[in-house]
Amino acid sequence: MHAVPLMSFAACGGLLALAQAAQAQVQAPALPDVTVRSTLVQSPLDYAPASVTLVDGDRLRDRQWQVNLSEALSTTPGLLLQNRQNYAQDLQLSIRGHGARSMFGVRGVQILVDGIPSTMPDGQGQANNIDLQSVERIEVLRGPYSTLYGNASGGVINAYTARGEGSPRIDSSFAMGSNGQKRLGLKAQGERQGVGYVVSASRFLTDGYRPQSAADKNLFNARLDTDSGPDSHLMMVVNHVEVTAQDPGGATPAEWAADPRFVAKGPMDFNMRKSMRQAQAGLGYDVRVDGRNALRLMVYAGQRRITQYQSTPVASQTPPTSAGGVIDMARDYGGMDLRWAHDTQALSQPLSLVLGLSANVVKEDRQGYNNFLGSQLGVQGALRRDERNTLGNADPYLQASWAFAPQWKLDAGLRWSHVKVDSDDRYITPTNGNDSGDTRFRRWLPMLSVQRALDERTHVYASAGGGMETPTFNELSYRPGGLPGLNFGLQAATSTSLELGLRQRLAGELLRGQWSAALFHTDTDNEIVAADNTGGRATYRNAGRTRRQGLELGANLQLARQWQLNAALTVLDATLRDGFCDSKGGCIAAGKRIAGTARTQAALGLDWRPHADWRVGADWRHVGAIAANDSNSVEAPGYGVLGLSAGYTRQWGPWKLDVFARIDNLADKQYVGSVIVNESNGRYYEAAPGRQWMAGLSASYQF
Repeated sequence: MHAVPLMSFAACGGLLALAQAAQAQVQAPALPDVTVRSTLVQSPLDYAPASVTLVDGDRLRDRQWQVNLSEALSTTPGLLLQNRQNYAQDLQLSIRGHGARSMFGVRGVQILVDGIPSTMPDGQGQANNIDLQSVERIEVLRGPYSTLYGNASGGVINAYTARGEGSPRIDSSFAMGSNGQKRLGLKAQGERQGVGYVVSASRFLTDGYRPQSAADKNLFNARLDTDSGPDSHLMMVVNHVEVTAQDPGGATPAEWAADPRFVAKGPMDFNMRKSMRQAQAGLGYDVRVDGRNALRLMVYAGQRRITQYQSTPVASQTPPTSAGGVIDMARDYGGMDLRWAHDTQALSQPLSLVLGLSANVVKEDRQGYNNFLGSQLGVQGALRRDERNTLGNADPYLQASWAFAPQWKLDAGLRWSHVKVDSDDRYITPTNGNDSGDTRFRRWLPMLSVQRALDERTHVYASAGGGMETPTFNELSYRPGGLPGLNFGLQAATSTSLELGLRQRLAGELLRGQWSAALFHTDTDNEIVAADNTGGRATYRNAGRTRRQGLELGANLQLARQWQLNAALTVLDATLRDGFCDSKGGCIAAGKRIAGTARTQAALGLDWRPHADWRVGADWRHVGAIAANDSNSVEAPGYGVLGLSAGYTRQWGPWKLDVFARIDNLADKQYVGSVIVNESNGRYYEAAPGRQWMAGLSASYQF
């Protein structure tokens, strides 16, 4: 990997020279500024002190299902986002190798929707409540700056619902495709008597690519905006999502090679499945106090209910310390973020300050039951676990942004992250003692970034930060070796990150847009890794040191007037610097690749618009081999897949009709779509579908 930085600098230099040559051909009007909202001190994208990718809502929706983030974020550098084809387990998501260990849900990455965290205080998140039908944009923030969001070593995904403006409009959409996939959508938006509104509802159904993988997802999202005064703004958001999904589990490499649709006997016998229902509401208030001071308050509350039937063997539920094979969980959660912004000067140069407090709490009732009654499998049986858990954090933070010289800017920030976990065990028997307990995780999280403008369109920056990634409550739930009680000996992983980046805007007649490059390096202590995985129970321990380093390249370019190019390349070296041993005495040597990571990934999207009404596109995605376990004895093979799409739009007075179609995996390749890291039975592989088709239409009416 030592050669990679040198090659990366050479590549960056070569691209910079080519871009400057293309830009010098013809000078066109300046490109519009795009404001980044994910930085606490908002700034134009050119001046953002971090690696950040913006994807607007129209691009997210164009010729897509509008169901999964994986559809339209593939050209985001550093982001490995794979659709498991399993709606019981959410997407497989990691940024720069952080979060790769997750067997389900999202770890190591903060997800927020309209300022409301979709990541709980313990760092466990989910993305299935993001309504792509009504989203205005998604920002993906990577690297040291993300430490200012607290418990997130890898990065931040911020989704923003569009604000209703203009005359009322109604949009309806329908799409269908392979494997019984169907999606219905309806959206109303506009502004009336000073109140802007966007109200959206959708339903997605699928039979699934594999047996035991059908799903039904219903989503409702609404946003209301009003200016409550000349210098104040009020926003309210409401979101409801309900998912019922079967779970086919994974397959061994041999089973997958023989039949990609293979499903093991356990998930079928136990009818492995999951149901989830979540409702939440948030209120945001912004007020400009005077020309130098502004306040912002966001408060939110919600409820989440999950019932999950696993395929844990009956024999594995015999020990008195077993939690059974059914998870029944109810969560009440809420929080707030209070922020004061102040504009001033230091040494006669502009200085922006942000001081804030973020606090969140989760009250969780969790029960576990056997997944059998007598000889009947896949039903709720005897109670085996009952506890009341409280997760919370209270984090003050400060950021300063100082343009201390005409071509220079300094950004610095500090956050005190304090995460607490309390568990009150209510299932106490003569053979299962009181497992109550509590633990705390605390750390100062600093960030520093310096950037310089080489010219009006080219900026370089260097940044550093210290991060923390706590174990999630699910990772604390079981102790290695089958011991009773929660795993409160598990420590938080701490990291130090460095980044060097370059960002340039091009404004030539034949080449317009933006491209960026970043070199990154992260050292982590107390990396959280799997200690054991038997009987459907994963336990975790702290390993020693790990290192993640690599290169990211990204481009969003307009070629001439009819072609649009989006491209991304990521090279990642994610390895163990220290070896470790699991609870059974199996040891992993230093130098092994971190499980769940790929060394290379690339994406290329090309759109052609021969006419204002027509658009034709091709997209190609490559993911290198992914280590499926800590020993690296199994790797999911790398792959490259090609997709084609087309769309036609026609306007008739107030009516607008859009017809579209796409084909994915055009060559009908057999490949592994995602891996279940360290799966105990060796069933690591979750198969991706072969050639898939979809077609749909949308109609809108402007009043």
